[in-house]
Amino acid sequence: MNKSELKPAVVFEQFAKINQIPRPSKREEKMIEYLKNFGESHGLETKVDEVGNVVIRKGATPGYEDCKTVILQSHMDMVCDKLVDYEIDFDNDPIKTYIDGEWLTAEGTTLGADDGIGCAIELAILESNDVEHGPIECVFTRDEETGLTGAMGMKSGFMSGDFLINLDSEDEGEMFVSCAGGRNTSAVFRFKREEASAGSFFLRALLKGLVGGHSGDDINKQRANAIKLLSRFLYQTINRYEGVRLAQFNSGKMHNAIPRDGMFVISVPNAVKENVKADWNVFASNVEDEFHVTDTQMVWTMESTDAEVVIESEVARNFIFALQALDNGIYAICQDPALNGMVETSSNIASIVTNDNEISIVSSQRSNVMSNLDNMCATVGACFRLAGAEVNHSDGYPAWKMRQNSELQKIVIDSYKQLFHKDPIVRGIHAGLECGLFSERYPNLDMISFGPTLRFVHTPEERLHIPTVQMVWDHLLLILKSMPRKS
Repeated sequence: MNKSELKPAVVFEQFAKINQIPRPSKREEKMIEYLKNFGESHGLETKVDEVGNVVIRKGATPGYEDCKTVILQSHMDMVCDKLVDYEIDFDNDPIKTYIDGEWLTAEGTTLGADDGIGCAIELAILESNDVEHGPIECVFTRDEETGLTGAMGMKSGFMSGDFLINLDSEDEGEMFVSCAGGRNTSAVFRFKREEASAGSFFLRALLKGLVGGHSGDDINKQRANAIKLLSRFLYQTINRYEGVRLAQFNSGKMHNAIPRDGMFVISVPNAVKENVKADWNVFASNVEDEFHVTDTQMVWTMESTDAEVVIESEVARNFIFALQALDNGIYAICQDPALNGMVETSSNIASIVTNDNEISIVSSQRSNVMSNLDNMCATVGACFRLAGAEVNHSDGYPAWKMRQNSELQKIVIDSYKQLFHKDPIVRGIHAGLECGLFSERYPNLDMISFGPTLRFVHTPEERLHIPTVQMVWDHLLLILKSMPRKS
């Protein structure tokens, strides 16, 4: 298969154009301008709100004028992550894609199908002359990935439809009817730099090659977290040898991703440096055995490095102890049988950055039950506060509760059965969808979320399953033809 053979061509043509446009979260200005020009050049009503969300409205095709209005919604930004040694300027360079069997992926970076493929589907419908539908509103929100600020800043009245189909899900055949709420917990350890003891030897440890993934939807896959592994070795080492001092710790990039790589620098007494190196090799072997199913490509290195100063002893010790104690991963499973054993509450430590006089930590908590979300945030915050850090919690975003007797859900399920002669899976997702915020601003809006199959989102291994794009396209077109008439 080559790119000219991708089906449906109208969708993949739009996706190729989108991937020429830089659109990192919070820096989507070029994409906003592209969408605005697209709508206006096609003679469609186009509006950009004060935070940068875009809506493009298209009237009904003949015979569908009295149908209820459907909102199709995607987010325009993408997570920008890359392999350590891959060169790219995400603010100016395009995403380079290639076909690998039945999958579309990118060279050394995230693909941007989350949620560029949803945007491409919307643009293909807006541009089409042969798709039958009632009135449509295509909505493109900004900055979904780093705070949902587009959806948060959207005012009531920007959307006016009766139904909303969110095209930001990642498993074809699964229809999502609820999502988790989430908040971030940030901690800062402040310190003074000190000269390393005479005779100290500096070691730089690097861990890379972990699978990583989305910190919500992939948290149940029990994948290794680079921060937890590195801090575990540090905890073991400072308790085993006197005089070991921490100089640097950096790991993770995105608040909503499981960190795939990281490094630390320590000073050790010359007399124990070979012991520490040996311990590192034993630790690596043991961890590889623990994660032999999920993380098979781990790379561990430890080598000498040049440095002169370390973090003051008490702060570094408290920091390492806090990381060892920190609750990470699944905390609770949903009790509602309708949600079929979905993760209810979780926490993921996402990033650590060390500079001259402080260590900054970001972790992410999620839950479908808002009281448990508060409790999880309090648990993480208490751990860091006990260690002497300054702690702050973000405002977060709400959960989206499953709607009973949903008219849209019935249409979507029935049309799926008609097309594919099987039942779709109807479930919730342990990740944030903008539907949670929409449910607050538009309490009467009937919503559902689905999309083609994606794998390894938020990582450079992100890939889109090509055949499922056609399936979602066909399903969506039948849904649009099946919209009920206004009463």
